[in-house]
Amino acid sequence: MADGGAAEVATTFEPSKPNVRTLDTQTKHATGQAQLENVRSPTSPVVPSMPFTLPRHSSLDIDDYFTGPRDISKHSKWPIFLQMHGSILPKMILPLLFIAGWSTAITVISLRVHNLGVQSVLLTITGFVVGLGLSFRNSTAYERYAEGRKYWASLVTASQVLGRVFWIHGLDRPDTDPRESLLKKLSSMNLLVAFAVALKHSLRFEPYAAYPDLQNLVGHLDTFAKEATNKDASSVAVPKKNFFKGVGEYLGISFAASNPRKTLKKATRPLGNLPLEILNHIAVTIDQMARHDQLQVSMQQTLAYNNLVVLNDVMTGCERVLNTPLPIAYSIAISQITWLYVVLLPFQLVNYVEWVTIPATLAAAYIILGLLFIGREIENPFGQDVNDLPLDGFCDQIAAELDIIASYDMQNPYGFFFNPENMPLYPVSAASAGAWMQRSEEKLRQAIKTKPTTTFEWRRPRSGHHQSSSDKPGDENV
Repeated sequence: MADGGAAEVATTFEPSKPNVRTLDTQTKHATGQAQLENVRSPTSPVVPSMPFTLPRHSSLDIDDYFTGPRDISKHSKWPIFLQMHGSILPKMILPLLFIAGWSTAITVISLRVHNLGVQSVLLTITGFVVGLGLSFRNSTAYERYAEGRKYWASLVTASQVLGRVFWIHGLDRPDTDPRESLLKKLSSMNLLVAFAVALKHSLRFEPYAAYPDLQNLVGHLDTFAKEATNKDASSVAVPKKNFFKGVGEYLGISFAASNPRKTLKKATRPLGNLPLEILNHIAVTIDQMARHDQLQVSMQQTLAYNNLVVLNDVMTGCERVLNTPLPIAYSIAISQITWLYVVLLPFQLVNYVEWVTIPATLAAAYIILGLLFIGREIENPFGQDVNDLPLDGFCDQIAAELDIIASYDMQNPYGFFFNPENMPLYPVSAASAGAWMQRSEEKLRQAIKTKPTTTFEWRRPRSGHHQSSSDKPGDENV
């Protein structure tokens, strides 16, 4: 019996003995829970994570002068006609060198060998045609530029409205954990940021999902772009440009420019339409909120669905601007007419200004070709040229403004009414809303009724009237 009891006791207390492996596991588990708040989202195996994508440069680097889009937050103290950043001059260097050599040759031959000059009447006739063509070219190009800017302004507005619908108007379900409700709202707002960033990449012919500013926004979504990225990761990496190719692009040499649609053509799997697929997730989110009575006011549902349509209109409108350039016949004809005019210019000037023909032709070429190149550059406002729209800045703006909306505390949404610094009858009264709650309703209504008259009397001294001591602002006059 004794042995049996001892064995029973030993058997009973055996599980309570400390186990080193069990303690290590528990310690690691507790440590993991303690550090859970500091864990970052899983990074992409393709592109390194970039938790902060905003530029931090305090000054312009040399490459920033010729690559874009231009950062409008940067300020230059140089006069506008001396500024290089945003200028079309780099792409005009080679054309101007050609025109300088051409005009020099024509002038030397005309003055030393044989006169090649012609009557200037041709200058007048062709000048009118060239001016008309350049005017048409630049007006259509700027119209596309302005239209692209309007679409992105609509995107910013719709994102703000939908952000308020998700965070402010959307009610928490009583049967749901408050933390789950907060995370669902934040995830819904992140879809708006993801749509803007995905649309930016789509307009730049970047169809994959592993770009540094996009991967953490759409990694949890089941999309064609995600599947294509996982299967063809090598296509996401942008090959480095060699020195000569980079210089050629800076100088505007057409043979150095790459096909912007090269990534789309090299795809081995369906790429889908990432912005459209994100819209599907936003639509499902709105449907769920309406189905569970989280948008109890019908106008709130109308507001949500109307702005969902706005996002779709922005996407299709930007694609229309991108894929419907000026007909190629116009572009070729205007370019040929402009170059023909500049090339014939020395023949018409040499009889009148002789050696001045060289600088005169060069100055005229700078003016005329400059307008031609500007129209060509802004025709596609969504690219990477210096004068293109700053789409990265627009995306950062949307993300920052949605963060501002989400920072509003919905646990006490009406707390600002009775904040001590809230003075409802300012400037007539500096009393807070809480102080007015201690006064009678009749006193409050009387103060509201006499506020226009009191305010008018205070403003009269600005017109030359004397302000009496009894008319000074203060609660004693209410």
